[in-house]
Amino acid sequence: MLEYFALFLVFFVALVLFYGIIVIHDIPYEIAVKRNHPQQDALHVAGWISLFTLHVIWPFLWIWATLYKEGVGWGFNTEQNDLSKDVDSLKAELAEIKQQLQSKEN
Repeated sequence: MLEYFALFLVFFVALVLFYGIIVIHDIPYEIAVKRNHPQQDALHVAGWISLFTLHVIWPFLWIWATLYKEGVGWGFNTEQNDLSKDVDSLKAELAEIKQQLQSKEN
């Protein structure tokens, strides 16, 4: 009886480890889906490839998946976007001042 229980336990542990590794490799892809990442498919394929590299690239996939946020994007061009808004408002203000000067000259 004890032999059957030990055999069941060995198979159960092996099955849990097998499926656990598969679930863990998919975490970066699930993060990408949640954040609506534009490269979800690449992250999914790279996750499967990480199974064959014994998860060596897996931390980099986690970083890659978490860098992107849907509302912000990659987060690198936030200052550039603010500057372009400032330039547009300054152009509009300059055009208004030019119009006022032309109306005063006439």
